Amino acid sequence: MNCNNEKTIDKCVIAARGGMTLLSQDEVNKMLEMGKGSVHALFRKCCLAVLNCDVNEDDAMAVLSRYPDFDVKLLPRERGIHLEFSNAPIQAFVDGKMISGIRDSIFSVLRDIIFQSSEHKDGNFDETTQSGITNMVFEMLRRGEVHQYGKEPNLVVCWGGHSINKEEYQYTKNVGYQLGLRGADICTGCGTGAMKGPMKGASVGHAKQRLFDGRYIGLTEPGIIAAEAPNPIVNKLVIMPDIEKRLEAFVRLGHGIIVFPGGVGTAEEILYLIGLLSHPDNKDNPYPFIMTGPKSAEQYFRQIDEFIRFSLGDEVAKLYEIIIEDPEQVAKHMVAGLDKVKAYRSEKQISYYFDWDLTIDKGFQFPFVPTHENMLNLNLHQGQPVNELAADLRKAFSGIVAGNIKEFGRQQIEEKGVYKISGNKDLMAKLDVLLKSFVEQKRMKLPGSEYTPVFEVII
Repeated sequence: MNCNNEKTIDKCVIAARGGMTLLSQDEVNKMLEMGKGSVHALFRKCCLAVLNCDVNEDDAMAVLSRYPDFDVKLLPRERGIHLEFSNAPIQAFVDGKMISGIRDSIFSVLRDIIFQSSEHKDGNFDETTQSGITNMVFEMLRRGEVHQYGKEPNLVVCWGGHSINKEEYQYTKNVGYQLGLRGADICTGCGTGAMKGPMKGASVGHAKQRLFDGRYIGLTEPGIIAAEAPNPIVNKLVIMPDIEKRLEAFVRLGHGIIVFPGGVGTAEEILYLIGLLSHPDNKDNPYPFIMTGPKSAEQYFRQIDEFIRFSLGDEVAKLYEIIIEDPEQVAKHMVAGLDKVKAYRSEKQISYYFDWDLTIDKGFQFPFVPTHENMLNLNLHQGQPVNELAADLRKAFSGIVAGNIKEFGRQQIEEKGVYKISGNKDLMAKLDVLLKSFVEQKRMKLPGSEYTPVFEVII
């Protein structure tokens, strides 16, 4: 029991699993050296988020404050590395033993935070060039064992909000079920809501079809993992260093994308994908892109569609479909799109498991730091290339996400007040209407909680 009266397990030691069992003594020593200071603080935070996965909490700072006595230590062993936990949340255990899926996710955290840091220190990752970033994304996915060499395109990425209502959540399960019946694997941001529902539905569809090797891949990043802790269905978890590499991992790993109702984070993802697919180099690369939800969410998608058409032009609307209240039709359209992906990649001799052919501009690849200055200086003016405006609009939404739930963004807002967003007057008016609609529909926070805006659109 910790000082905040949250129920905890006093001590627990777990042995390594997966790739963390096959480490040389040199690798173990490097990890022990790296697992200190700021890296340890990040590792501790991510571990706590995983252990706290069954709690509806979208405030990273609140999660940390509830368990001030929680800690985790690396213990060197000849048979791999062990982890010792102190004052860990009790919900991660059954009869004193850590739940198996949570344990697997913990060692994914170890691999992607500590091991990655030691590799970065040794100069094995180059984040100064675009090709270096893509190679880093590939390497992290390969170490996460999410690639399946030779398997035909079947991985559907599902995006959407973590705080959707029950009707929308049920709809995501229904779509996942139809995808599972057709043999599709699922990749999401790994959290609750629209990230959990498709996996849950697909698992039933897979069971009915006697498919026992289904992939339920979760891609997250340290700044958001406490707000969107991995759900229990995830069987492959990868923690990318930042949102840009997370998004690149989604689009290069996946073969098609379905977008469910969400908020600013979902709008950020939509603009990212539109920015990529609207690039001239990608015009022939088939990428099925469907927005869908129940009848009650139709207005949400119409607002998104209207904003996209106004800001980026009607031409970009050809990049996506909007299907309302029809899970079976969504699955059929997606599977037809996957067939086109297979034909294109076979003809071009592009790997099925990672799309090296997709062009991603530097505006989408290099990390955007949401300081007040950077947010105010975004080029939100029409008249520039569509993919470039989409890149800066994506950054505006990314900054709002940071201000809402990420530790860095929350601290920025506390210290300097709300982010100010400025640009073309008509575009800002449309953006302001869209963001206010998210607030009115309670798409900014978990249901039942009041939302205090972290932004001001200057019109």
